[in-house]
Amino acid sequence: MPVPYRTSFNGKLDRLSSLIDRLRVQVSNALVGETGRESANFTIIENQSGDLRLVFCPLREEVECEFADREPGNGETALVAANIRISGIGKQLINALPQCIAIPLAEDANLTAVVAPLIEEATQPRCGGQAAFQRLCEVVVIRLLRHAMEQGKADTGLLNGLAHPRIAAALVAIHEAPGENWTLEKLAETAGMSRTQFAVTFKDRVGITPMGYLSGWRLDIARAELEAGRQVKSVATLCGFASPAAFSRAFSRRFGYPPKQGRGQAA
Repeated sequence: MPVPYRTSFNGKLDRLSSLIDRLRVQVSNALVGETGRESANFTIIENQSGDLRLVFCPLREEVECEFADREPGNGETALVAANIRISGIGKQLINALPQCIAIPLAEDANLTAVVAPLIEEATQPRCGGQAAFQRLCEVVVIRLLRHAMEQGKADTGLLNGLAHPRIAAALVAIHEAPGENWTLEKLAETAGMSRTQFAVTFKDRVGITPMGYLSGWRLDIARAELEAGRQVKSVATLCGFASPAAFSRAFSRRFGYPPKQGRGQAA
């Protein structure tokens, strides 16, 4: 049976939703002028002409950030400053982004449409404002990912692979159906490429072999499912392993402890 790939509203392949579903976005405000703003990794900055610039440094906690445009310059004001923490399997999307990105909002009308109510919630607090701010930040993260993918902001990694229409088809197939009996030949066929062309292009764009990526994705999903309390046997089946024993060996090699122990820790 063909894998039922998710499509967007226009009927085209949806390259992001299966990953975004597995993202966890946590937002804490760092209000302008208050202690803690220096820890913000997300800012919206306005210059004297009223032009807005969005700056997001997703990996700031893990990498020392010296990005020049991160802080307001002369005559500029930070209208919004917040700390956005992203976890979950889908975080590999974030890891594929540059260390810091700065986008003049005049260049992207879709981002501007979300940023306007975000600024309103931050500068004119009302009942439910924290919840609204959280939800809007989640939408901003999604649109940033879309912007980065469409504008070629990543040189290698997952976003770079998703930006390639044929490689994207194979990646979405893996994301949507990790339990499928995938082989290099099947994935190449899904991408509409020869076996050799697909393998070379995938490694060049994503930075890892197709089967290596598939294995890593399956095991990441497996760990998340175990932490949610799912049975080892059902997780092995869900993630496409031939047997619970094969799953246990692969899981232990990757994470350094057996699946049962991971499930016990979650419980």
